[in-house]
Amino acid sequence: MPKALQPHPDRALPAGEARDVARRIHESTRSLPLLCLHGHVDAALFAADEAFGNPADLLVVPDHYVTRMLISQGVSPDRLGLPRLDGTRTAEPREIWREFCSHWHLFLGTPSRYWLEHEFAEVLGLTVAPSAETADDLYDEISARLKEPEFRPRALLDRFGIEVISTTDAATDDLAQHAKIAADLPGRVIPTFRPDALVHLDRPGWSDLAGQLGELAGADTSSYEGYLEALRQRRQAFIAAGALATDHGHLSAAATPLEQGEAARIYASALRGEVSAVDAAAFAGHMLFQMAAISAEDGLVMQLHPGVLRDHDPAIHSTYGPDQGHDIPVAAEFTRSLRPLLERFGHAEGFRMVLFTVDETVYSRELAPLAGVYPSLRLGAPWWFLDSPDGMRRFRELVTETAGFYNTSGFVDDTRAFLSIPARHDLARRIDAGYLAKLVVEHRLDEDDAFQVAQDLAYNLAATTYARRR
Repeated sequence: MPKALQPHPDRALPAGEARDVARRIHESTRSLPLLCLHGHVDAALFAADEAFGNPADLLVVPDHYVTRMLISQGVSPDRLGLPRLDGTRTAEPREIWREFCSHWHLFLGTPSRYWLEHEFAEVLGLTVAPSAETADDLYDEISARLKEPEFRPRALLDRFGIEVISTTDAATDDLAQHAKIAADLPGRVIPTFRPDALVHLDRPGWSDLAGQLGELAGADTSSYEGYLEALRQRRQAFIAAGALATDHGHLSAAATPLEQGEAARIYASALRGEVSAVDAAAFAGHMLFQMAAISAEDGLVMQLHPGVLRDHDPAIHSTYGPDQGHDIPVAAEFTRSLRPLLERFGHAEGFRMVLFTVDETVYSRELAPLAGVYPSLRLGAPWWFLDSPDGMRRFRELVTETAGFYNTSGFVDDTRAFLSIPARHDLARRIDAGYLAKLVVEHRLDEDDAFQVAQDLAYNLAATTYARRR
């Protein structure tokens, strides 16, 4: 007998006397619009606005939360449809879906299970749970639904209540997709400037990217000064396309400026293909400082999320490429690393920095105290491995007493999985409702204040955090 799929209406809300209060707080936020200002959904999805292809390519293949769990249990990436770097893909969509459904039990207790159940039941209208026995019927049911006009990407923006969604775009992106979207949906889908590939000088293909940057910006990137000017010009192009923020993913939060001559020397060595790992790391930290300086000028909010060792599995990386979920957190240090940047810009009018981390040991020791000192800082929502019920709850418990609620950014989802966005926001609102309800029943917060804070965390703080400063 197939198991029914019925997400509980009180899921993720606290037990005991706080539950009734949490229900009321959560209900007050349910209809608020979604601001998705730290996202990774592909802009081409909205530019084309075509029907999604099939359940596997929508819900399994691009979701590294899903594929990494299956791979950890010995399922071959090829059986999951991960495309190889040479463009080949061996598994058929229905076979991929069967593989996923037969391993549904692996996701018990994980946030992926929570999001997927929400997507299946509340977005796709499914009533039975995935299993080996139900896989084919579910595949056919979802496939039929995806052909309906109301399941096109732009229609789902309205259905999900997404007011604004940002994509994350390389500095060398020509933004043609965004121009196409803006013609029909001005201000609804906006780019985010991500220069990572251009500031890490020892990455493969860097010199070619530097040349592309110069061509797009109309600047001569054969010199360090021309490179900086090209980055400034690309930022202006992003701003013209509606961008509100930049995004920086570095292994370290170190942001120590170099002398102009030293930065130029390292840059020239990279153009010759002779840059050392030590110099490349120093230049990356220097460029974090420079990006902060430019943000203080042009008003783009600067987002930083350090502490991830990318592509930990070299075999996966060499066969399937980057961003396949084989990135592993490492300890992060912010206090000393960001001191040069914060000494210069921590109180600067017009500068805003949002810090994310996957190292929760720094929440109360470093991040909350820093945000409690510098007006320019906000703490970003729990990210990646902490984007979970208990991770969100621990975040509130560890940062609120020092930083309060209003030195955080509110909830902004960090996902490529478009259909999971409502589930992620709903989960964050439920966890915040539960945390606030606990304060209410302990007589540490009035209920009317709890209602206001819940609405601020769900919507208002994201709106104010990501408002351009210039």
